[in-house]
Amino acid sequence: MIPDFIGGFFLPTYLTTLGILAIYGLHRYQLIYLYFKNRNNKPRYKSVLNKFPVVTIQLPIYNEQYVAKRLIEAVVRINYPHHLLEIQVLDDSTDETQSITRNCVNNLQKIGFNIQYHHRKDRFGYKAGALSYGLKSAKGEFVAIFDSDFIPNTSFLHDTLHYFTDPTIGMVQVRWGHINQNYSHLTQIEAILLDGHFVMEHGGRNLSGRFFNFNGTAGIWRRKAIETAGGWQLDTLTEDTDLSYRAQLQGWRFIYLPDVVCSAELPVEINSFKSQQFRWTKGLVQNGVKLLPFIVRSNITLKIKIEAFFHLSANLCYPLMLILSLLFFPTMVFRSYQGWSQILLIDFPLFFLATVSVSSFYLLSQRELCPSSWKKQIKYLPLLMSIGIGLSVSNTLAVIEALLGIESPFKRTPKYSIQSPTSTYVNQQKYQSKIGFTPLIEIILGIYFCFTTLYVWSSGNYILIPFSLIFLAGFFYMGLMSLFQTPITRFLQTKNKNIK
Repeated sequence: MIPDFIGGFFLPTYLTTLGILAIYGLHRYQLIYLYFKNRNNKPRYKSVLNKFPVVTIQLPIYNEQYVAKRLIEAVVRINYPHHLLEIQVLDDSTDETQSITRNCVNNLQKIGFNIQYHHRKDRFGYKAGALSYGLKSAKGEFVAIFDSDFIPNTSFLHDTLHYFTDPTIGMVQVRWGHINQNYSHLTQIEAILLDGHFVMEHGGRNLSGRFFNFNGTAGIWRRKAIETAGGWQLDTLTEDTDLSYRAQLQGWRFIYLPDVVCSAELPVEINSFKSQQFRWTKGLVQNGVKLLPFIVRSNITLKIKIEAFFHLSANLCYPLMLILSLLFFPTMVFRSYQGWSQILLIDFPLFFLATVSVSSFYLLSQRELCPSSWKKQIKYLPLLMSIGIGLSVSNTLAVIEALLGIESPFKRTPKYSIQSPTSTYVNQQKYQSKIGFTPLIEIILGIYFCFTTLYVWSSGNYILIPFSLIFLAGFFYMGLMSLFQTPITRFLQTKNKNIK
């Protein structure tokens, strides 16, 4: 009776879920194909600016006392005529960051920089609200934006502005670099994830004429493009993607520059990383709900519509992975009554397609960025796939909130000016993200996959053991790290200090 129930409900649901994930895996292969097909068609500007325009640089800041000064000092080093450069420090902070940024701005004003300090009494609209507030008084024809954890190069404006000699260009985005990639295994994984996004996703989409999104920082806008697209709107957590699609639907073209790099600091704490991923996941789904109806009805080409659908719906894979996790064990039990031939013919190819597409996607990105050393990153791929699965619990909650229209505040990702493996953050408790209840669920799922792996082994279905182990490792890593990363780090650093 129980096997019949599993076969009648769980098995079709399991196979459908696995099939949908495999389709998204095929889409990753398509992005890889688009990138390699077009990678030599790198953007070139039509001509050089004869006269430099007025540029406004906006620095949205909220409670970033450890990195705010570093950002401001990097921005004033940008090579550009001072009389044509306006810097807006948009500081919504409620802590010591206010005094740090005020003093920094005052000192720079005294030596001749056109830099203004703006502080709102409330955080209405969060980052989007701050950018919109600053834009009202901005003088620039072009607007560059940098988040507090970024360190722009001195040549940033010279590297980007000449592309605007084409009057159809609305935004230029550069690639993110990583100043603390070697801090830990976690930051190594984060760097690989972001590299995949910037190399394969941005590269494949932009070079093939599809839409791609401004990443909220390390980019520069034509002010007219912002205004004609309806400005910064406050109804999603990823206002950058929202404005990007609205601007491109208005006919503005975007440029991505993979060879221009703006370095940034990666989150070193697992709960901060989860909070960041939650915000990005929820925001992208919110944009899918908001924008896909307009995209479908628009007169853009079918290939752009299809890519927009896959882009804006990609995070639906998280609840699908969670469903797959829960159904994995009961379907294996049912399959044992039918024999293992179906698993070999159906499940394994679908699992292979869904998982190998991920490893190929990120490994090829590393090969493009680091031709001489990319093989060293292979060792991180199992952990990368495990972390992706481990994120499925918290990111599924993000998807559900977005689909149900549940509002939540914009939680910025705290940074601690961590630039080397010897740096520490454990004493900076005030900025550490809350743990929440998801680690308990993640650990329970890890235990669940211990039994699943034992069953798969005992039943002789060895071909699925690697997949089961990836789920097991992902849930345990995410749950245990969320609970114990900070106390373990503090213990180790105290021990090392005592030894010295």
